[in-house]
Amino acid sequence: MSADRTLVMIPTYNEAENVERIYRALTATGLDIDCLFVDDNSPDGTGRIIDRLVAESSRVFALHREGKMGVGAAHQAGIAWAYAQGYRRLVTMDCDFTHDPARIAAFLAASDRADIVIGSRFLDPGSLEEWVWYRKLLTHAAHLLTQIVLGLPYDGSGAFRVYRLDRIPPRVFGLVQDRGYSFFWESLYIFWINRFSIEQIPISLAARTYGHSKMQLRDIGIGLCRLGTMFWRRLSDKRSLLLQANAAEAGRVNSAAEWDAYWQSGSSPKSPGWYDVIARFYRYRIIQPSLDRFVAAWFRRQSRLLHAGCGSGEVDGGVLAYAKVTALDISPAALERYRGHHRDAAELINGSILDIPAPDHSFDGVYSLGVLEHLSRDEIARALKEFRRVLTPGGRVLLFWPPVLGLSVIALHVIHFLRAHLLGKRDRLHPDEPSLIRSRREAEGYLGEAGLKLVDYAFGPRDLFTYAVIIGEKPIGLDAAPGHPQPAARPQ
Repeated sequence: MSADRTLVMIPTYNEAENVERIYRALTATGLDIDCLFVDDNSPDGTGRIIDRLVAESSRVFALHREGKMGVGAAHQAGIAWAYAQGYRRLVTMDCDFTHDPARIAAFLAASDRADIVIGSRFLDPGSLEEWVWYRKLLTHAAHLLTQIVLGLPYDGSGAFRVYRLDRIPPRVFGLVQDRGYSFFWESLYIFWINRFSIEQIPISLAARTYGHSKMQLRDIGIGLCRLGTMFWRRLSDKRSLLLQANAAEAGRVNSAAEWDAYWQSGSSPKSPGWYDVIARFYRYRIIQPSLDRFVAAWFRRQSRLLHAGCGSGEVDGGVLAYAKVTALDISPAALERYRGHHRDAAELINGSILDIPAPDHSFDGVYSLGVLEHLSRDEIARALKEFRRVLTPGGRVLLFWPPVLGLSVIALHVIHFLRAHLLGKRDRLHPDEPSLIRSRREAEGYLGEAGLKLVDYAFGPRDLFTYAVIIGEKPIGLDAAPGHPQPAARPQ
């Protein structure tokens, strides 16, 4: 079997009147494709027809399951089989001719440009004209709900797709939990937030010619529950929807080149003027006073402080007057912006917070503003261990970390939704934030894993509930170095 071959996977249940017809239509396309039928022990004899087709052609395969286990589970079984056999592309479609085999060639052409290609019923205004009114209503309602609740900008409930299996790691499908009809929008949402490329091509669906819909009212109720569950996971545990190492493995985020491009472009090249005004007010009137207050509360004057992931350093004016600051960032463009704001008031270092270019015990404190939420869990652990390494015994970390239910996080969700649905603008005004903090307990866990002790956690009205402010401390006596005085307790 050639790894370049394409597999068409079709789940079946009581499709005896369709299964041979769809196979003949597939062969009539003239495409170089194999075909896999995943049958859930159909009582109408579908499985026997499939077995006859398997005996007839070496390019037809069958997976027989014990019973009706759900269309999503059937897709998962077929996808796993395709990976095991080494296929490069996988086409999924229905057996009832609502998906036209003649359109597969266009899907495959689009898959040269995208990781996932989906057939959209909403790009062509007349695509559902032949459908009965209640099927139109269900289809449009499902599309609207996934847009509003999840922000998903694609037709998420359709099964006519192409997956580039050579570009998608198998474990991404392991993040999809639903085994029913919600598999389709849930899987697409997970692909989207993990930043796989998605392309839509228009399809027109004829009225169901053969067979009958197998969706029941119970499936609709389950779908609504799944949508609510996914919305909650999006707010409270988005990290569970992400490939934990995809930043390191795929190079999609947090590279020096990406952040340099971000700062060179002005950090928000497509942002409207009003957004910049609000952001500037937020930085100077909310974040800077809060930063100055916490620095004065937890560090002595003239302490040696590392600003880890400093960016342009717009809010550092008060800290520079209070302490000796070293500003570290992975982006040279960010450091140039920092110098433009503060001239030579701080030492500037180009480097990563995951591998800080400084000796052990170099700083009395490390502070970081809105950085850790852009990292994966593994990267956060590495960064905190680096913070501990460069701290003197008794040194402290000060972390401004946006929480899941922070006012600024919620406001940005609303802004992005309104821009997408009212203005048609789907670009994001800031980098992705896969690791928003959820609780004091989670912060304590992160710090504990890095050998730091949580000494304070603040989330309150003084900064309008926009940041969780976390104070951690390196225990005295841990990795102690000679010649470094032991810091006193919290300065008053």
